[in-house]
Amino acid sequence: MRLPRRHPLLVAVPLCALAVLAARPTDGEGDGPYVPGHGPESGASAQVARLYEEAAAATLKYEAGRRQARRQRTEVRRLEELLDQERRESEVLRDDLGRIARSQYRSGGGLPLTAHLILADDPEEVIRGQRAVWKANLTLDTALKRNARAEARLARDEAKAEKAWKALEKRNKGIAGLKSSIEQKLETARWQLQGQADASVAAGSCRGAVRLDQPETAFTGSWVAPVETYVLSASYGSGGALWANRHTGQDFAVPIGTPVRSVGGGKVVKVSCGGAFGIEIVVEHAGGYYTQYAHLAAVTVDQGEHVSPGQWIGQSGTSGNSTGPHLHFEVRVTPEMGSAVNPVSWLAQRGLTL
Repeated sequence: MRLPRRHPLLVAVPLCALAVLAARPTDGEGDGPYVPGHGPESGASAQVARLYEEAAAATLKYEAGRRQARRQRTEVRRLEELLDQERRESEVLRDDLGRIARSQYRSGGGLPLTAHLILADDPEEVIRGQRAVWKANLTLDTALKRNARAEARLARDEAKAEKAWKALEKRNKGIAGLKSSIEQKLETARWQLQGQADASVAAGSCRGAVRLDQPETAFTGSWVAPVETYVLSASYGSGGALWANRHTGQDFAVPIGTPVRSVGGGKVVKVSCGGAFGIEIVVEHAGGYYTQYAHLAAVTVDQGEHVSPGQWIGQSGTSGNSTGPHLHFEVRVTPEMGSAVNPVSWLAQRGLTL
């Protein structure tokens, strides 16, 4: 799934709960048996991934339709303004015609031109006046005809634009309904996925990797953020009632089922479920550092597998001691808890700003 990136917003709401309240387990303590390659090929994980794609596509289509509808509505208003202008000009022309008619009446009314010539002191002046009136009438008649044609054309264009706008509005309502339906299905699928994760944690038995079709990606750097669109929540070293000492990672508030990415190339050295971190993955990177991804709802890689920067390795959730859907991300100098360093600074040193 490719969601539009937005700048992360820092909020001081700790989501990663009780990750270090429990005593540090001995090797293997709290970790259920991991059975590689025995995860379901489809099911809630694949459904969530597919619905994410559908929701993203529907959102893009909806927003594009709304932009088009706004442009169409602007065109309708422009045509209405032109039509009003043409009508005002028509009224001016009609007023001019009325003045000409009244002037003719005052200067002799309906007398024929011959009578005007006989009665006039200066027949040439009468002829010039009649010629001027004739030209004015011709000009007015031409203008009125032109105006009538323009008004008819503008009225047709206005009706056409209005019809197109209403069709777009109808289409957008349909897309909005589809978008809402997808989002409702997605929310149901998310919690179904989380239910499976909770069952695995309770049983202490991981389900194994669920293989998902990841879209083509082209990362320009060696390091990427662990999730694409996010809100930063509890930060490294922050205090609070949720932790025995200090928070050991950086939390990313994201919905259940959000694809989680390996921040860099490396090897998956741990996939486990149970304990405070719920379902978690640990990846070893060059240089002796390890990254941890915790409170997952599903994993998409097997232990021992090599991963590339940005590769999907799991789906976020709220398993283990967690107060809400989020990803807990740590950087460590060993694979185990208790050796964490500031992940934000660590990524910044590698050219990645969260």
